[in-house]
Amino acid sequence: MSGPVRKLSLDEASSLTAGAAMWASVGIPDAGIASFTMADGPMGVASGNVDERDISLLTPCPTALGASWDRELVRKVGRVVGGDAVARGVDAVLGPNLNLARSPLAGRAFEYFSEDPFLAGCLGAAWITGLQETGTGAVAKHMVCNDSETARDSVDVQVDEATLREVYLLPFELAHEADCRAFLAAYNKVNGAWCSESARVLSDIVKDEWGFDGLIMSDWFGTHSGVDAINAGLDLEMPGPARVMGQKLADAAAHGAVAEGRLQDAAERVARVAQRVTGPKAAPADPSAAEAVLEEAAAAGMVLLRNEGGILPLSPASLTKLAVIGPNAAAPCYQGGTFAKIAVAPGTPSPIEGIRARFGEACEIVFEPGVDPQPRLPAMPVRPARDIGDGCTTGMTIDYFASEDCSGAPLTSETRDTNSLVWFVGVHDQARFDRAGSVRATGRFSVTQSGAHRFYVGSTGAARLSVNGAEAVRAGGTVDARDVMGVLKRGDAEFADVVLEAGTQVEVEVTFRFVGARVHGLWFGVRSPDSAEAMLARAIDAARSADAVVLIVGETSDSSVESKDRADTKLAEAQLELIRAVTAVNPRTIAVVNVGHAFDAEWGDLCAALLVAWYPGQGFAHALASVLAGDREPGGRMPVSIAQCESDYPAFDLTPAADGSLVYAEGSRIGYRGLIADGRPARHPVGSGEGYARFAWSAARVEGESVHVTVTNTSDRAGAEVVQLYRDAPECALLGFAKVWLGAGEAAQVVIQPDPRLLRHWQPQGWQAMRGPIAVRLARSAEDGGIPLVLMRS
Repeated sequence: MSGPVRKLSLDEASSLTAGAAMWASVGIPDAGIASFTMADGPMGVASGNVDERDISLLTPCPTALGASWDRELVRKVGRVVGGDAVARGVDAVLGPNLNLARSPLAGRAFEYFSEDPFLAGCLGAAWITGLQETGTGAVAKHMVCNDSETARDSVDVQVDEATLREVYLLPFELAHEADCRAFLAAYNKVNGAWCSESARVLSDIVKDEWGFDGLIMSDWFGTHSGVDAINAGLDLEMPGPARVMGQKLADAAAHGAVAEGRLQDAAERVARVAQRVTGPKAAPADPSAAEAVLEEAAAAGMVLLRNEGGILPLSPASLTKLAVIGPNAAAPCYQGGTFAKIAVAPGTPSPIEGIRARFGEACEIVFEPGVDPQPRLPAMPVRPARDIGDGCTTGMTIDYFASEDCSGAPLTSETRDTNSLVWFVGVHDQARFDRAGSVRATGRFSVTQSGAHRFYVGSTGAARLSVNGAEAVRAGGTVDARDVMGVLKRGDAEFADVVLEAGTQVEVEVTFRFVGARVHGLWFGVRSPDSAEAMLARAIDAARSADAVVLIVGETSDSSVESKDRADTKLAEAQLELIRAVTAVNPRTIAVVNVGHAFDAEWGDLCAALLVAWYPGQGFAHALASVLAGDREPGGRMPVSIAQCESDYPAFDLTPAADGSLVYAEGSRIGYRGLIADGRPARHPVGSGEGYARFAWSAARVEGESVHVTVTNTSDRAGAEVVQLYRDAPECALLGFAKVWLGAGEAAQVVIQPDPRLLRHWQPQGWQAMRGPIAVRLARSAEDGGIPLVLMRS
């Protein structure tokens, strides 16, 4: 069965074109059409309870998965997410994100697999395959050109037809071939049309040319005109209840503004997908097996860019004292700041804990953060105000009230170990965003240093923070709570100093009064009186006396955020000062960079080793420790380019023009394509990186349109090699790749079939295949001369 069991009435068909609720579609049981549930993604199953209370499996970010260059591993990660969705009663996940890292400033770049459309599409397709093996549906997003966050709900991307098709739609085309259940239309405009109203993309290309028979839904609150959207090819408005589609379309059809056939087609697409995603489901993965996959994936995405003198891997037995320095050692960034943020499971180890577990029995471990780990908004390290029977020993007790002044009995209570609370839709009523009420957060703070402690509070409503019953600071609640993730994660807050005495304990209470809005946020923290100078001095002393230093630097979760792009690619100046100071006293410094995007790596040559960990998810600690010790390979290769300087990037500034347009002037020459075309070698090009094993290539040849090469592991340990195939005209482009794992001394023949999509160009008259001898090369990176070969195509 591929649709309703009977013909739907006009009203019934129209009802299916809008969601029933925040995360659910409309069902018509007597027509055999089930309602299906959705949740946000792609780093795990998020927003099922429409706030940050969900504790789900947290995978490496897509950039880290992109760095793996490993289709099979990404498929396994997708299957883990799909299994977690099954366990939570979720039928479809909004993922993968198939937008491209056009600029390193993109606030959501950590959700993109790569700057290369083919790599992004291949790995996105693998994730889709794994997810859908569980019976869960994938909703690939955000179609199309939602490659940055500045003015994302109004920007008009101007892109030529060839670039649109060859670059930005290619990952979605590969998702379609992977039988993706649905696509999510983006907020922005492309060439003057809202993505949710672009007949050129939704109908002409996706449905007619590709033959896509799934459904196309809007991003949440991303519709404008229901008539224009349905006529353009949008099938489902989300979330529900209906605003511009649904029953309004029946009225429009009655007046001839919408063809009834188009309504029936949209309804049949919703029904088809509902049937597919509410059908038989696979059993969720065993928790230990899922954790093993996530740890494997975290290590497989780590990219070793420098390893002078073979300092890595570290032998625990050869060390007397190991210094672990840096803010991200104890306060890592597991993920970026999005509405799809997942609450990290209690007890998730930090990198310093993982390193102590692996190295601590063999040598002395000393740790110093060196700089403030949360310079924007500090943590709130407290114990719950009271025991509510949930077993939690850290975090704030959160009480929810129907009243606006926290009076009366709480409707419900919970413990949250975070300094940032976000509620998407309702606070105490998860289905509605028009309710008012209040929240009280209370915890006990143990004072370890005497002096002035700075307390912070910020909110989207009226909030105040008290210490031992005395009001310390208020927040006015002037934030526009519609698209506020960039504000929430920036941590704008009011603050006040309170003098406290070491050895005492104080009660911290935060109250928050909210009114109706789509998004609510409350954030708070406390900063102890430790000075920046003292923290840096302790780190330098620790580094000077150690045999080696593991220096873990990077970002906080408010550095890369949805709805806000970054100002530059640099690490915080305090961290750069820490890097310079530590490497000056100990040249045996291994830098681990915990970021989600291309970054300024000019300082990298100061370190003996440079390892990029990205946002590695919940497996970070043990994956990093095992890579440092050599138990695992750093299996990654760069999925994005790191330019020599910011001015080298072909696309950088993301500010729309005064008329709202953002011109993709570089055309198809984004990322490494543009750097090579402009003669500006990257500091670290796409595809670069090294593991601990070493490989030799031989017997390279072309057979028909396949490229063959023998890869031999010449080292005494197992490892992985990534074989890449590029063309160089009319600009450099990845044609295919293969990752091969080989034991010590083992050899294997690798065969790469160039994807024919990369051997064609869009012309005004349509697709034109490339003919004649085509120069290609097998290479270890986009800039590696590699092994030149020739493809003959008639």
